[in-house]
Amino acid sequence: MVKSPTKPLTLEEFLKLPETKPSSEYINGQIIQKPMPQGKHSITQGELVSVINAVVRPQKIALAFPELRCTFGGRSIVPDVAVFAWERIPIDESGDVANVFKAHPDWTIEILSPDQSQTKVTGNILHCLKHGSRLGWLIDPEERSVLVYPPK
Repeated sequence: MVKSPTKPLTLEEFLKLPETKPSSEYINGQIIQKPMPQGKHSITQGELVSVINAVVRPQKIALAFPELRCTFGGRSIVPDVAVFAWERIPIDESGDVANVFKAHPDWTIEILSPDQSQTKVTGNILHCLKHGSRLGWLIDPEERSVLVYPPK
């Protein structure tokens, strides 16, 4: 769902708005609310985060985050799964994982929902790759397919 404010919002203004459920993203000056995840989407997302973290977290290689707001390159997006290399995870003054991530994920994973635009989701993946992500996946649970987007 695209929300058209009476006057265009800046990225900074968007970031001051309260969070929505499901999340809204700021893309090309527009606020776009993500669709509510359904069963296949939720199970795929949960399993991916668990499996990825089981492999990469013990050796402090990376960390997978579900539904993490990432703000970079003039957009504020919420990939279904954002994976950050361990050394790139923002840390707060207490040494804990920061709440705000002003960086691209190293690996972005989007899971297509039934009413979601594949073009819009692919646009977010390509935006991530343009700004430094090393890998992008588009998973379509209905088709049981994974499209892999390497950098460049």
